[in-house]
Amino acid sequence: MTQSPSLQTTLQDRVEAGQRLVEPLLKYAQRPDVIVLALPRGGVPVAYQVVKALDVRLDLMLVRKLGVPSNPEFAMGAIASGGIQIRNEDAMRAHPISPAAFEAVVARETQELQRRERLYRGARPPLHLKGQVVILIDDGLATGASMMAAIRAVRLQAPARIVVAVPVAPLETVEMLSFEVDEVICPLMPEWMMSIGYWYLSFPQTSDEEVIDLLHRAWQREAASDTSSREPFDD
Repeated sequence: MTQSPSLQTTLQDRVEAGQRLVEPLLKYAQRPDVIVLALPRGGVPVAYQVVKALDVRLDLMLVRKLGVPSNPEFAMGAIASGGIQIRNEDAMRAHPISPAAFEAVVARETQELQRRERLYRGARPPLHLKGQVVILIDDGLATGASMMAAIRAVRLQAPARIVVAVPVAPLETVEMLSFEVDEVICPLMPEWMMSIGYWYLSFPQTSDEEVIDLLHRAWQREAASDTSSREPFDD
């Protein structure tokens, strides 16, 4: 099921974006089988608002967009942890590049994905998603290539349910993803996407330091609590 679009046409920032995802996700609150996976970096501050409100677990799904060399913002595919690779064939036809150039982009982005995995998760054990309800969150989608890579990586672990929750994405991308997962939630679905940042009043780049800080806040709270009594989140 797809969330109906809102009449609101802009988002203040990633904090508000996350808060706007809370109400349609309330049915998943305080469930031990629910885990929110943020797509870093921009998805982490959005997801943090959700886990804070719903009192559920937070972790990461590492994904890297494969940008066309002549236009890095235009995705010709994406990669995700576990060796998942998605190719956007329409983009490849519109921006033809040689196999060697494509593989060079894959190699570069794989290196960055591995760097982020080490930096953000450290010695934290690998994800175990079998039988879990997985909520994938990003700060917005354009082509959906990165989210598709994340979905395929999650599906390999046989979760009970996959939900995609994003604050903004074009209608055609939402419709495409609705055939791939159990539920898509997207409050803002413009006909013309322009760019994700266009729909935010404030859209600064999320830093590694912010990602690490928000993750550690969530993980420290999980470690210090049990299923019957949880400490409140620090704002």
